[in-house]
Amino acid sequence: MQNFLMKALRNPFYRAGSLEILLFFAGWGIWWSFFQIWLTTKQGFTGAQVGTIYTFGSAVALVLMFVYGSIQDKLGLKKYLLMVMVGCQVLLAPFFTWVYVPMLAANFYVGAMVGAVYLSVAYLAACPVFEAVTERLSRRYSFEYGQARAWGSFGYAMSALAAGFLFTINPYLVFWTGSAVSAVLLAILVLLKPEKREENIQRYENCEERNKATKSPSFREIISVLGIGDLWRIIIFIILSWTFYTVFDQQMFPEFFTRFFPTPEDGQQAYGILNSVQVFLEFVMMGLVPILMRKIGVRRALLLGCLIMVCRIGGCGLASTPLGIGLIKLLHAPETALFVLAIFRYFTLHFDTRVSATLYMVGFQIAASVGGIIFSVPLGSLRDTIGYQHTFLLIAGIVLSATLYAFFILKKDDTDVAGQPLEA
Repeated sequence: MQNFLMKALRNPFYRAGSLEILLFFAGWGIWWSFFQIWLTTKQGFTGAQVGTIYTFGSAVALVLMFVYGSIQDKLGLKKYLLMVMVGCQVLLAPFFTWVYVPMLAANFYVGAMVGAVYLSVAYLAACPVFEAVTERLSRRYSFEYGQARAWGSFGYAMSALAAGFLFTINPYLVFWTGSAVSAVLLAILVLLKPEKREENIQRYENCEERNKATKSPSFREIISVLGIGDLWRIIIFIILSWTFYTVFDQQMFPEFFTRFFPTPEDGQQAYGILNSVQVFLEFVMMGLVPILMRKIGVRRALLLGCLIMVCRIGGCGLASTPLGIGLIKLLHAPETALFVLAIFRYFTLHFDTRVSATLYMVGFQIAASVGGIIFSVPLGSLRDTIGYQHTFLLIAGIVLSATLYAFFILKKDDTDVAGQPLEA
């Protein structure tokens, strides 16, 4: 592992891509990790109202992600779209302080929709673009995507740890810190350009990937991905699996965990520490999973991630102490690394890599957004009625069914290889 990392750090494209994705997740995680707690404890919204906010966000992100994916596939490795999104992220604190909160107080549904538009433009639809660009950079300039994506988890972990303390001092500190981190990221995107040095190109560029990128996909080719039957089978799988990762982790778990502590402040600090440890472990797993995938294959890695998700969500429905719940929550680390890296590699293995951003948006991120629209409000209302833990057990049952479905529909690694073959 150490040799892999040292070799990667010598690559200026790896350093640039890792730094950019680290700062993006740090600027997002500093406030997003406490967003559900902020909505319930500071703004006083019910589970159904929180579900409505997440549903609106998922609906707007659903449309925007397809637009972003299409634009980025046309741009290739150019980062103009990233700069626009990060420019919006810099406005996070002013938006939350002077626009979002007053609008939610004046008219909840109008405020929720305006917030959904901003959050989708700046963050919800931006996350997969950063991941897609980093993955494309990794293929073009000879580094491992998982090891670069790991730094995003590291940035999120550090932010979550800091957020646990900042939030208890003043909740708005997390938003202002997010704006500051985004300002640094914008400067990095504008100034850090390793591709401007010819010696970097000659040493690290993959000529085969460069030749593939010389002909950017037409709009018709991008749209044509919607007619791929295999993609729709993946979409059904994602709706019934990764959707519930999002609903469970973002909409339910934070406030559920803090209830096990004598005061909200104690719970919020404990959650910040737990979230940080969990995502730090995710950072480690992001570096190890690519090695594991070479041993067991992409399909098996994806199925393993699903099984861990079932155990994690179901375990939280059975555990009754904060220690037990915290230990189970740490299974998030291998689960996320296996699922995210394996699904991305599945797309680049079995589909045309020139439309990888669109495929990732439609087949993974948009599919999860559709699931969020379908399930966020009903599950929020169900949580209000039967409680968190019974809801978790129901979610675990649905994900188990999705895992069985995936066993039959996922292609084997040596079947229909239309993209980049697995390494020998």
